[in-house]
Amino acid sequence: MIANLEEPSAARAGAFLELSDQLEKDLVQVFKLLSDETRLRILTYLMREEELHVTALCERLGQSQPAVSHHLALLRVAGLIEARRDGKHNFYSIRAKHFHRLMAELFSSIGSSDGEGIRFQDFLLSQDR
Repeated sequence: MIANLEEPSAARAGAFLELSDQLEKDLVQVFKLLSDETRLRILTYLMREEELHVTALCERLGQSQPAVSHHLALLRVAGLIEARRDGKHNFYSIRAKHFHRLMAELFSSIGSSDGEGIRFQDFLLSQDR
């Protein structure tokens, strides 16, 4: 849940969450990837269909094969999707366990902080309990 907050109190403003360097790098990479509309749409199609080949994604996105393949490569390197080759086609699917592990680590870190969450200027990322 992301909530818009008023000005943080001085006590709360001093508290911050410590993430491991690796978790921070992984989260930055994932959130950068998810901020691109095409990659987000690819993940949405893969969630809906479970598995698609590049040609099917090109048709749904209205983009060229090289453009879609570029986005797929970025998602694959980040560990968000995986490829399976069958004949001439590469089929892609989501690696949900990897994404869930990252989110679980993030929210586990939130739970071990002051219980408030992660503050980004006027916003708070917290886990409902």
